[in-house]
Amino acid sequence: MTQRIEDYALIGDLQTAALVGKDGSIDWLCLPRFDSAACFAALLGDEENGHWRLAPKGATHCDRRRYVGDSLILESVWETRSGTVRVLDFMPQRDEAPDLVRIVEGVSGTVEMAGVLRLRFDYGHIVPWVRRTDGHRVAVAGPDSIWLRSEPEVRTWGQQYSTCSSFTVTEGQRVAFVLTWHPSHRPRPPLIDPFEALEHALEDWRSWSAACAYEGPYREAVLRSLITLKALTYAPTGGIVAAPTTSLPEDIGGVRNWDYRYCWLRDATLTLGALLSAGYLEEAAAWRDWLLRAVAGDPADLQIMYGLAGERRLPETELPWLRGYAGSAPVRTGNAAVHQLQLDVYGEVIDALYLARQAGLSPQPHAWNLQLSLLGFLESAWRQPDEGLWEVRGPRRHFVHSKVMAWVAADRAVRTLEADPSLRGDVDRWRVMRDEVHRDVCEKGYDPERNTFTQSYGSRELDAATLLIPRVGFLPPDDPRVVGTVDAVRAELSHDGLIQRYSTEGVPVDGLPGSEGTFLVCSFWMVDALRMTGRTKEARELFERLLALRNDVGLLAEEYDPSSGRQLGNFPQAFSHIGLVGSALALAREEAAG
Repeated sequence: MTQRIEDYALIGDLQTAALVGKDGSIDWLCLPRFDSAACFAALLGDEENGHWRLAPKGATHCDRRRYVGDSLILESVWETRSGTVRVLDFMPQRDEAPDLVRIVEGVSGTVEMAGVLRLRFDYGHIVPWVRRTDGHRVAVAGPDSIWLRSEPEVRTWGQQYSTCSSFTVTEGQRVAFVLTWHPSHRPRPPLIDPFEALEHALEDWRSWSAACAYEGPYREAVLRSLITLKALTYAPTGGIVAAPTTSLPEDIGGVRNWDYRYCWLRDATLTLGALLSAGYLEEAAAWRDWLLRAVAGDPADLQIMYGLAGERRLPETELPWLRGYAGSAPVRTGNAAVHQLQLDVYGEVIDALYLARQAGLSPQPHAWNLQLSLLGFLESAWRQPDEGLWEVRGPRRHFVHSKVMAWVAADRAVRTLEADPSLRGDVDRWRVMRDEVHRDVCEKGYDPERNTFTQSYGSRELDAATLLIPRVGFLPPDDPRVVGTVDAVRAELSHDGLIQRYSTEGVPVDGLPGSEGTFLVCSFWMVDALRMTGRTKEARELFERLLALRNDVGLLAEEYDPSSGRQLGNFPQAFSHIGLVGSALALAREEAAG
């Protein structure tokens, strides 16, 4: 049976990540990077598309699991009739090659363990040639090579294009497996000691987590979300992927399946704010620097997303040999939304760089010139229709959120020049632009009959992104139009108290069939909007309900379906965890202020 999305836990080495199910099976792993082809793709197909299961013989699901302390080391405990065993899964931060380590520890009695490793390169498409050498099982196909060894050595055998193992552990015994990837044309990488790697990995995560400056309410949830964001960071460049997966469905059985293994500009300000607020200045600076490198060039060529190192070409392709998660096809790699015009990203970039300056991050000499260049393009481009932040695949519209973020771009430029008149720029020019955008939005994007801002000019549809209007400073929280918008979104886009990003009934704005779940970051935006409009008690109640939607190890996907009680979409989702951190910190500040 297909495991639920929330049945998975995340492990990773800050360059890629794997998903481990409650049944002890690793069903997703891309090597060597987040956006590389998967060698375990059972998540989007079945066991024949690649997985690695390690569990007591005859067992189905572990009895309990947790992360060891404030780390990304997963501990799964199995209680059997003959004894108890735990499995520690982790990926140590790499020196050269990526390693995946699984350590089996006997807790009590005697437990018979069984393992099945099915390696399938190129997203479950290619069966490798497997041989024995130097105590390893070595799988090779084309550019990929994977080495598997155990310590102490256990018996393995080939069966139906898989590597099987069987062994027993008694109380106090430990058996480690190490799976290592490297390019097939290069010599075997240096061997790691799995038990030393465990201690180093624990110390690395403990040291990183101890630097968290937040000590307020919900600290456990905040820190777990920050650890998740760290795990989604591509360490060599500082880029943060939206999620480590592709094509987990927003509508089970439907076609709303997208590749999220890239870095979105729309996340820039909120990500930076979360890292800075928690005291992670090094990560914030790395993200800021990634942003500057990625967006450098002609402002007219600004993309909404980039690859891990700032790559621009992300061609969208379908993989017909994978049936999709729970039959949700097609499975896609790449993302055609990269070609869309989303004007709000100009505001996101300028707002993020403004925030970095305000926070005192070491200045980058060219950053201000880049912002002036982006503003120069946006000065005329903001009047155009676009696809909006939700990347709709329907016709372009004059989305209200896009216009609001154009106002943000001009406003942050004005504030920067007012604070530092020595900088080059025409403050009066940007004031004129700011005022013009503001008038345009209030005249064309506001419905006075219903007292709410709408999704786009001339539309009666609503959009959860308008909840950000008070947060970005476009209007004060006590403005009747803001209060009316919060109430309207709550009334019309609420599903069992959680918030959809927009309506998918009738002819949806996104041009796609089917529906989707409630969008978790939008529900966190509602928490913030309720708090800002003076309804702190309701905000806290909604926030605590959202916390309860996390899975057993504190992870959130992109969406949640209240009808089925299941998480939906790519997992874990950075935007959801950014929303959690932001809402928790804002509630804490309000509580501290009395």
